[in-house]
Amino acid sequence: QVQLVESGGGSVQSGGSLRLSCEVSGFTYSETCLYWFHQAPGQERQAIVGILSNGKPTYRDSVKGRFTISLDVAKNTLFLQMNSLKIEDTGMYYCAADRGCDGKNQWGQGTRVTVSS
Repeated sequence: QVQLVESGGGSVQSGGSLRLSCEVSGFTYSETCLYWFHQAPGQERQAIVGILSNGKPTYRDSVKGRFTISLDVAKNTLFLQMNSLKIEDTGMYYCAADRGCDGKNQWGQGTRVTVSS
């Protein structure tokens, strides 16, 4: 059974940094695509970065150069380092696991990030 538990959200001023964590279990890394999604207030959930089955991260343009995804297999934890945060980065952040990389995501409960001026 896939389990995903996010943490690390909070409030930060514009230009600041946060690191989100997602404890993961219940799947084989080599057969799973892992993602971070962002849902801004009143908006749909959007993928912002993913580690595909080939191990290469893919970033949405809006976060390129500011956010970095990483996976610590020994700790079973997916990270999202967020730097140079902007007000528009405010919202809920979810990690997701797609076993088989076939478009069927399983979700964590989310963690909230608030960026203020």
